[in-house]
Amino acid sequence: MSEARGGRSAQLKHTGLRPGWTTGACATAATTAAYTALLTGDFPDPVTVVLPKGQSPAFALAVEELAGDRATAGVVKDAGDDPDVTHGALVRATVRRLPPGSGVVFRAGPGVGTVTRPGLPLDVGEPAINPMPRQMMRDHIARVAADHGDTGDVEITVSVDHGEEIARSTWNPRLGILGGLSILGTTGIVVPYSCSAWIDSIRRGVDVARAAGHTHVAGCTGSTSEKTVVAEYGLPEIALLDMGDFAGAVLKYVRRHPVDRLTVCGGFAKLSKLAAGHLDLHSARSQVDKGFLAELARQGGADASLTAEVADANTGLAALQLCAAAGVPLGDLVAVAARDQALSVLRGAPVAVDVICIDRAGTVVGRSDVR
Repeated sequence: MSEARGGRSAQLKHTGLRPGWTTGACATAATTAAYTALLTGDFPDPVTVVLPKGQSPAFALAVEELAGDRATAGVVKDAGDDPDVTHGALVRATVRRLPPGSGVVFRAGPGVGTVTRPGLPLDVGEPAINPMPRQMMRDHIARVAADHGDTGDVEITVSVDHGEEIARSTWNPRLGILGGLSILGTTGIVVPYSCSAWIDSIRRGVDVARAAGHTHVAGCTGSTSEKTVVAEYGLPEIALLDMGDFAGAVLKYVRRHPVDRLTVCGGFAKLSKLAAGHLDLHSARSQVDKGFLAELARQGGADASLTAEVADANTGLAALQLCAAAGVPLGDLVAVAARDQALSVLRGAPVAVDVICIDRAGTVVGRSDVR
């Protein structure tokens, strides 16, 4: 059924482009190999990991170092056919055992950045290793520990060769991530972009849903937003459109091929771009407009001081958090503005629209009514 609805699977099938692995998947593989070697004396090569959606890729090791109470393994990132700046980077993980009860502690090694400004899903001062890669590493440490009768209390230091240099080609310095790259990835898989193929898969998804008699479809920016709309509305998979960053493609096609109702669901920051009038939500082609968010906050009751703070916020998430603390419903305001932008693109087509904004964990942080 997933093939019929289009989205990521259809894009790859249409183009023949080869997917790759995120830095988070590579760090997990390196961590698993290093911890195994620390407990057994041998590095598994290749090392197999289980990704969040159940895939089990095997990674060849480029580095193996075992000395005393620590072990290091390294994996060369393969981004597939995606023009990823980290393609070919060597991701290393050094694992050191800690006293029982210490848990899993993460450190930033050379080439991995440190968070220096609020507004990211990590606290200031933390290594720029995002929540899902951290969870993947914790899960694999626990599995190896259970297999070998260890406690799983370890320090994991992730590093990327030449990462500080590579990071200059990313948004990290602007976001206040200094000293190197972020370790990223929510699924472990890098999906190579082909705009025409992705948009074609969106169109196929609308056609298939309409042909099956579904009158309510949802355009989702990713897997987390898909889970949200399924939980909210019980929509079947065939009614889910893997919109990605192409909000305009969904709206323009639904304008010509109407359904009774369209729900747009995605991350707050991405949908704030739609609210501001952007139809392509990719970070290379549109940015969160903090001035626009500040004006929305002012309209929602923010005083002059809070309005200025929102305008100067590091990220959209930081702006949302500032407003939430002050009782200003910025999430709802963005959802309403995004819905109104969607309706303007639909140009009077007989389609009712609602918008749901979520945070990285999938929690609903804003919604509009249906109009």
